Amino acid sequence: MSYSPLIISLKAAILSTAIDFILGIYSAYLISKSKRFKGVIDGILTLPLVLPPTVVGFFLLILLGKNSIMGKILLKFNTSIMFSRAATIISATVVSFPLMYRTARGAFEQFDRDMIYVARTLGLSEHEIFRKIMLPNSFSSIVAGTILTFARALGEFGATIMIAGNIPGKTQTMSVAIYSAVQAGNRQLAYRWVILMAAISFFVMVLMNRFEKDKILKVGKGGV
Repeated sequence: MSYSPLIISLKAAILSTAIDFILGIYSAYLISKSKRFKGVIDGILTLPLVLPPTVVGFFLLILLGKNSIMGKILLKFNTSIMFSRAATIISATVVSFPLMYRTARGAFEQFDRDMIYVARTLGLSEHEIFRKIMLPNSFSSIVAGTILTFARALGEFGATIMIAGNIPGKTQTMSVAIYSAVQAGNRQLAYRWVILMAAISFFVMVLMNRFEKDKILKVGKGGV
């Protein structure tokens, strides 16, 4: 049993979570402050959450395929995103992005506005308010969103199979490996990957619940 699908999945999940962490928080902050076209932009950013992953993969295929503008530019440099390790990261990033974005946006919109007004009267810039006040006070929600984003990226299948394919040792993630094993009639191998993925996902959920519990206990002690 080769463990390359595990390594590929972990690398894609970690890198995509890091990207989503930065883009999701920044996007959530801008949208929470926005007044024009807020609903439209929010709908676009959240769309991958409600669309079937294969549909997301189809859109990525159109945007990044060899016949697309991006694809033609890359071909001039003798490179392509399709069926590469970069494709596994891109698909995981796009599909899991809404979880980070929605979690961070919810935390920012529920933030006590009086604290922001007080900070402004003290002369803090908007950037300083965001970095020194909003982020630290939204830490619990952001960590929860990060963990959920990682779990979603780790189990991505639909978009990955569309643009990254199923190349053993290169783009075959754990989800794709399970699909291949079932298609080949190798139930034993499929069971192994399923158990491993379930164990990792369970550990991630326990970690998130433990963090939430510790946060509640700290808040309770602070209140006393």
